[in-house]
Amino acid sequence: KQLGRVLDASLLYEPRPSTPRKINHCSPTANVLLVAHCIQDGDEHKVTVSSGFALKAASQLQEESLVVTCAHTFEEIRRSPLMLAAHGQSRRVSSGSFVICSEGIFPVTDIISSLPRSDLMIMSCKNPQLTTLPVSPYPAHPGTRVLGHLVSHEHLEEPGWSPWIRSSWSKWAGGTVLGYRDFAGRETMPGTYDALSHLLFSPLPTAGSSGGPIVDEETGAVIGVMLGTRMDNRVEGTRGWGVPSETIFEMFSLPGLEGKK
Repeated sequence: KQLGRVLDASLLYEPRPSTPRKINHCSPTANVLLVAHCIQDGDEHKVTVSSGFALKAASQLQEESLVVTCAHTFEEIRRSPLMLAAHGQSRRVSSGSFVICSEGIFPVTDIISSLPRSDLMIMSCKNPQLTTLPVSPYPAHPGTRVLGHLVSHEHLEEPGWSPWIRSSWSKWAGGTVLGYRDFAGRETMPGTYDALSHLLFSPLPTAGSSGGPIVDEETGAVIGVMLGTRMDNRVEGTRGWGVPSETIFEMFSLPGLEGKK
């Protein structure tokens, strides 16, 4: 029922955030969140993890935060054999989603809105103190230098990695916006009437970094969300695959129109 739902709140436009809110190489990676979807049936269990980040928008519930993440890790749990078998036998299983940060583990109370075609969803979380990231509504042009939040679940010797959450590691890695595609896979460009459904970028996301931010290195604002990797063509090879941050705004009211139907 939350498919494509437009919230009665607006997401703050921050194409050029103030200095304290800008994201750069030195920004705490702890401001990016770990999202876990879990299911248990007796001795059997399954967990999928992704990244996410909190949004600067009013929640319907005063003591909660709104967190955006990718949708495919949630769908992986929802369609897992454990869940399907339980439904087929009319049995209840233990399941839940959690936002994990340096302060602790906080249950997800609801899926507020989702755009499955764009692989995005917004959840509410029982922690009103999560640090929000600035989000730009404007697409970055190809060639724009960006930072991607990468995750590793083992300690790597490469420079730049720092402890993240629950024995995992992360870092801000430099890269570039490589281009855009519409839902049919055709090349599109900012400044035209074409739909900018997905973006191609470097560096390549690592396992667990899906749902994490892509940041404009100059402005310090989020301009996209990482989803994974995709083979672009045989010449260019595998590239990072994500969605531009303007897609997040599709789930929010326009400024000044909150609560209007």
